[in-house]
Amino acid sequence: MARCRPNDKYVLATGLKQLGHVVAMTGDGQNDAPALTKADVGFAMGICGSDAAKNASDIVIMDDNFASIITAIKYGRNVYDCVRKFLQFQMTVNVVAMFIVFSGAVIFSEPPLNSVQMLWVNLIMDTFAALALATEPPSQALLDRQPHKRDSMIVSTVMWRNILGQAIYQISVMLLILFLGAGWFGFVYPEDTPLVYTQKWCDANPTI
Repeated sequence: MARCRPNDKYVLATGLKQLGHVVAMTGDGQNDAPALTKADVGFAMGICGSDAAKNASDIVIMDDNFASIITAIKYGRNVYDCVRKFLQFQMTVNVVAMFIVFSGAVIFSEPPLNSVQMLWVNLIMDTFAALALATEPPSQALLDRQPHKRDSMIVSTVMWRNILGQAIYQISVMLLILFLGAGWFGFVYPEDTPLVYTQKWCDANPTI
């Protein structure tokens, strides 16, 4: 809505928020400060905008170009998607790790992964895999979809389905390897062999 009075902007932002919409408002004058404050996201002009408008806004457009708003929306949606991908990956891996450690401690009387190995798993998934998901560049297709609603959960129903489905698949594969892996790969060892091998630092020879 262009060429409207500051009071019209404030009324419009108030009405849209009461209807449950997420409102973004632009302005450059001192009278636009109430509307910028009322909106969820306020955009102020960095060159011709007043100090009151800049202080009341959330984002300042440094080049006074309205196309920069589209860029901000694209990067904002990309950050939101990257956070959701990161959460889905982390929750899936943590569910699988906790289940395997707990079930291994109950079935085998010792966990398949000790504390140091669990730290290595967390280190790898928090650096390489998770950071790769969190740093994906934005695409133009992000602007083709509808915006998220105000009351939408960051972990959606589809994400819960993916988390549970992928966790069940990974747990099934790891349990098959734990129980049948020795026969598949041709390893033969006694039944009392521990799952986690710890090498002794010294030999029984007293001369060492």
